Amino acid sequence: MKISYECGACFLRQTREALDLATDDEDLKMEIINDIFKYLSKTFKKGTNSNKTGSYIHNLIKEKTNCKDPYINEKKLGNEIALKYLPIAQKILDEDDCLENRVKIAIVGNILDFGAFTLDDDIESFIKDSLKKDLTIKDIEKFEDCLKEYDKVLYLVDNTGEIVFDKILLSKIREYGVNITIAVKSYPILNDACMEDAINAGLDEFGDIVEIGCGTVGYVDSEISDEFREIFNQHEFIISKGMGNYEGLTEIDLSDKEVFFLLCAKCTTISKDIGVNLHDMLLLNK
Repeated sequence: MKISYECGACFLRQTREALDLATDDEDLKMEIINDIFKYLSKTFKKGTNSNKTGSYIHNLIKEKTNCKDPYINEKKLGNEIALKYLPIAQKILDEDDCLENRVKIAIVGNILDFGAFTLDDDIESFIKDSLKKDLTIKDIEKFEDCLKEYDKVLYLVDNTGEIVFDKILLSKIREYGVNITIAVKSYPILNDACMEDAINAGLDEFGDIVEIGCGTVGYVDSEISDEFREIFNQHEFIISKGMGNYEGLTEIDLSDKEVFFLLCAKCTTISKDIGVNLHDMLLLNK
């Protein structure tokens, strides 16, 4: 997806947050943010790819501060929040254990995104309220048709914390006899899930976990490894979690695949692109 004017403020907000997490050196922060100003002054224009821009900024901060995982504590917090609210999700299933509810719970998990929220947002209240909401777009019948038709699926996870909720949907997918390949980031970026995070959350119980070969904001087709490209090309059925993967996958030709986007529209640029309201949750076949 291409940037909008609103992305500028978001990039700078994320820059400040990541810098504060990565270092206490005020001089170094000033040096890095000046580098980012220069980068944006050259690249921030109509038609610029949002994922590549965000990835450059976060990887520059990691490199210059020598902090490999600025969001490590926030990732732990995300897991704690997810585990706290997992019993609420389970209660919903006790009342009505249908595929749609499992999809909705997985999407609610997508709210745990420190790239879209500030650290002091009341995320817990937002999750609790969202569990009560219906999906704005719910291509659930087509989704179930694909679960019955295909023998394998590629599941692109998003955030640490969110992956706790993914388990509820993954366990349901497995009931359809579908072989699951779970894709994670190779290197930390924001609070995205890496191999260790996925294994610690128990995702290896549901399928093979593979790395995409890079540490980018969402899916960036030019950065994935040859090994993961082969895996990607071998799958006709893809489940994509989160805004970053939506932004990246909608940049490439997916005409030979059935792709389902599970996300919460947490910024107006995304909501306008899809045609929904801010904070709407959706299961979109596109």
